[in-house]
Amino acid sequence: MKLIKTLFFFFSIALLGCAESKNPSFTEADLVLIPQPKSLELHSGSFEITRETRFVIANGSLKELTGIINDLLSNSAGFSLDVVSEETANSIQLSINSELEEEAYTLEVTAEKVLLEANSKLGFVYGLETIRQLLPKEVESKTQVSDLALYIPNVSINDAPQYSYRGSHLDVSRHFFGKEYIKKHLDRMAFLKLNTFHFHLVDDQGWRIEIKKYPKLTEVGAYRVDQEDKHWNARTKNDPEEKGTYGGFYTQEDIKEIVAYAQAKGIRVIPEIEMPAHVMSAIAAYPWLSCTDEPIAVPSGGVWPITDIYCPGKETTFEFLEDVLTEVMALFPGEYIHAGGDEATRTNWETCPSCQKLMREEGLADTGELQSYFMKRIEKFLSEHNRTLIGWDEILEGGLPQKATVMSWRGFQGGWEATKAGHDVIMTPVSHMYFDYYQGSPDHEPVAFNAFLPLEKVYEFNPVVDSMSVEQKKHVLGGQANLWSEYISTEAHSEYMLFPRLTALAEVIWSPKEKIDWENYTHRVRKMMQRFDVMEINYAKSAFAVQQESTIDLETGEITVALHSEFPDTEIRYVLGEAELTPEAALYQTPLKIDSTTRVKAAVFENGKQMGDTMNKFFDFHQAVAKPVTYKFEYSASYPSTGETALVDVLRGSKYFKDGRWQGWINNSAVVTIDLQELKEVQQVVVGTLEEQGTGIYFPEELKVEVSQDGTNFQQVAETTRDYQTNPGAKIENFKLDFKKQQAQYLRVTIKPLSETPKGGGAWLFVDEILVN
Repeated sequence: MKLIKTLFFFFSIALLGCAESKNPSFTEADLVLIPQPKSLELHSGSFEITRETRFVIANGSLKELTGIINDLLSNSAGFSLDVVSEETANSIQLSINSELEEEAYTLEVTAEKVLLEANSKLGFVYGLETIRQLLPKEVESKTQVSDLALYIPNVSINDAPQYSYRGSHLDVSRHFFGKEYIKKHLDRMAFLKLNTFHFHLVDDQGWRIEIKKYPKLTEVGAYRVDQEDKHWNARTKNDPEEKGTYGGFYTQEDIKEIVAYAQAKGIRVIPEIEMPAHVMSAIAAYPWLSCTDEPIAVPSGGVWPITDIYCPGKETTFEFLEDVLTEVMALFPGEYIHAGGDEATRTNWETCPSCQKLMREEGLADTGELQSYFMKRIEKFLSEHNRTLIGWDEILEGGLPQKATVMSWRGFQGGWEATKAGHDVIMTPVSHMYFDYYQGSPDHEPVAFNAFLPLEKVYEFNPVVDSMSVEQKKHVLGGQANLWSEYISTEAHSEYMLFPRLTALAEVIWSPKEKIDWENYTHRVRKMMQRFDVMEINYAKSAFAVQQESTIDLETGEITVALHSEFPDTEIRYVLGEAELTPEAALYQTPLKIDSTTRVKAAVFENGKQMGDTMNKFFDFHQAVAKPVTYKFEYSASYPSTGETALVDVLRGSKYFKDGRWQGWINNSAVVTIDLQELKEVQQVVVGTLEEQGTGIYFPEELKVEVSQDGTNFQQVAETTRDYQTNPGAKIENFKLDFKKQQAQYLRVTIKPLSETPKGGGAWLFVDEILVN
């Protein structure tokens, strides 16, 4: 009997071991869910999806949702799950629970089955996307993976969103993106439980939606003259007679396909038809829409101020807009239509006889009230068709349309004022939600708008302002990320700007406040990036980039270099000089001290693998370091850098002209005299300069060096010139002026700015260092 008991014990242990190997358990660190669920309990064991697993769906209308999982399985595992209506073991069951809120779901996973309950299609979509994230990342593979183990951890999840509006905006006007990319973006929105796609279809640089009653909107308005080789804001004005060749548009059939695709993913699509400004593409097609009736071209780049806008003094303008909106409403069945309302420069209205006549008839005090009249008419028309107008926060000026929803972009204040007036608000402030901003150092990033929005800043976003009353907070619908495409011409660049920042937005507007934890999120998003690799998303690794902060002690000439990355608890390794940076390089622990010419290279490593770009910073201790400097013409108060020693402090600027390392002059030469304080042998001067033509910063057209032994009598020893060249991005260039070796104590360097810019106006000159060798 004892032998039998012993054998039974070992047999039981063996069976338990088999069960555990077949249904492994997971730890909380294994769960990579973004956004974080409202509540989650992890249990031992797991559920395995096999060829025998079935979807159990009592309600046939939910059958189409199985594609969220089956499409993945078909590609990565080589099979998909059959759908049955009767309950069975080894199944994923979708069951309606009428007690749950519309977007809520519960998920119960055991070794025997997966039970997903919801009260709406939306809830089931979100629950299935959670199941997707619980599956191994390899399930995202587009090709079959051998020996793919499809385990779902045993969990109990109760989940619902914090905000009802969770949006992602794409600008397809400045640069056009085809419908397949839009559908791909919708897939990824659903993956992150975002539920609103803001489709920016109209702007100055392109009209992107077919309107059958007005065919020239796409025949003319959808195309512009190709100036893609130039910086967006340095592109010149086009001739209305020159045919545009760069662009594209969506047919109405394309739009129907996109809207249907979005609906299947639980995403509503809000079209934006801009007015009264950002409509030069429409006026290029139909000049009678403006106050002047003058032909214009679709612009190829930035326009400011925006004076070519719709004329509200003509009844034909409103007839046109109502016709357009009628066709738009037939294509987009949702509640909202976005009508823009932003950045209108109304100078033409002030001199337009038709506008002035209308203002007198309506008793309007100024053109601000005329714009309010314009938007109220559009809001009334939409309201008559059971639609709600959304406008950018400029629609607050002159009085809000009665039922309008405000999209607050110039900060939080517009949203605060709108909620105070009882209007619904969507928060999308530039400070947190403009994804066309740089997310890392411009030295390593693709061209972007000149401002910073790192991942952590996105994660700090909260659409509710603390000073709001309880009633005001009820009017905050949620938040939205905007990706404007002035600088984004490719799908890969678009993805780079969206990810991983879109994951941060998704979490902070879905998850409850107590779940918002930056450090916890960083661990999950780093693992989520591994899934993005399989999904073939071109995401940014900017948060891994090593950033350096350098200071110089002008008394000792010693530089202190502090290193960090945006992600906490990262392993930073570095080398000095020209040594190779490897996983075995020195581990950074305390700031580095440098007192002689050297190079610092550093990067973040994880498990022996480099993550992100290498920081590569050269510190050149030349002969003029910390020497006295005098200026003939004062540098701009807007760009002083660190003052009178800035050009001889070793510390160099980046491609970001606002980084505090650049001294700037406008419409003036930089004439700088350096006192070496004793006679020294010199033979070269190097001038570090920056160019960003879209911002009006240009390389110099002439540089010269003069030397002196007494500070009074100077002799020119070197000179160089440079002709203007088109440059679409930011660029740093060191101008080297070599001359015969000689003794000198004083050097006078004259740096002359570009005398004539392509678009007219003054040229900025930016200098970060003058090196004397």
